[in-house]
Amino acid sequence: MIIGIIPARFESTRLYGKPLVDIGGKPMLQRTFESAAKSKLLSEIIIAVDDERVYDAAKKFGAQVYMTPKDLPTGSDRIAYVAEKLSTAEIIVNIQGDEPFIPGKMIDEAIEPLLFDKKVNISTLAKRITSPDELNSPSIPKVVFDYNSNALYFSRSPIPYVRDVISDTQKLRMAEFYKHIGLYVYQKPSLLKFTSMRPTDLEKYEKLEQLRMLENGMKIKVVVTEFESISVDTEDDLMIARMYFEKNKNKL
Repeated sequence: MIIGIIPARFESTRLYGKPLVDIGGKPMLQRTFESAAKSKLLSEIIIAVDDERVYDAAKKFGAQVYMTPKDLPTGSDRIAYVAEKLSTAEIIVNIQGDEPFIPGKMIDEAIEPLLFDKKVNISTLAKRITSPDELNSPSIPKVVFDYNSNALYFSRSPIPYVRDVISDTQKLRMAEFYKHIGLYVYQKPSLLKFTSMRPTDLEKYEKLEQLRMLENGMKIKVVVTEFESISVDTEDDLMIARMYFEKNKNKL
């Protein structure tokens, strides 16, 4: 079975009570759940929470919910905690709870490599960067990958470094830059292996947990997508999400 798990942590430092913020009359977590449910490849979706308020809200809109310990350090640990209890789960999809409009087709794109190639244990998504603002934003991780679409490195800095250019516009013309989209698909054993490892040096420097996988020799297949999604981390992001909903509510 292919199980999507949405980790939802109430005590967000930048947006308090993030899973329950209202977007168009529904909690953001419900918007994410309903968007993910449009995937054609997911067998079921589970929400992993750390707070009774989020648990009750998810139950109210009909989701399957697991309560997880509050002291788990990351969303990946929360997902692994639930995945370990799912005896029939073969593939686990980490769906970020702050992506209220994530396209179902985008999730399916990330899942497909694990279905077509049994040697692929982990996959994720990337989208080409076209604007200098995205290129230079440390809040947008970048990824470079090899000719087989396996990740080489992730960074908050613009990578690759392009010598002998004057402007960001030139950089974007001369080289391809990709932003990382934080949706992961795992063969279940790979998820449990990853979350059992201690944080690594590069992970600590960049504050990017996927570097733990690379530092330990795990391969991550990168799928380039044309789909876009809105991530809500701050009050400004929430305002953008609400405006997007009002503009597109008849299509969602």
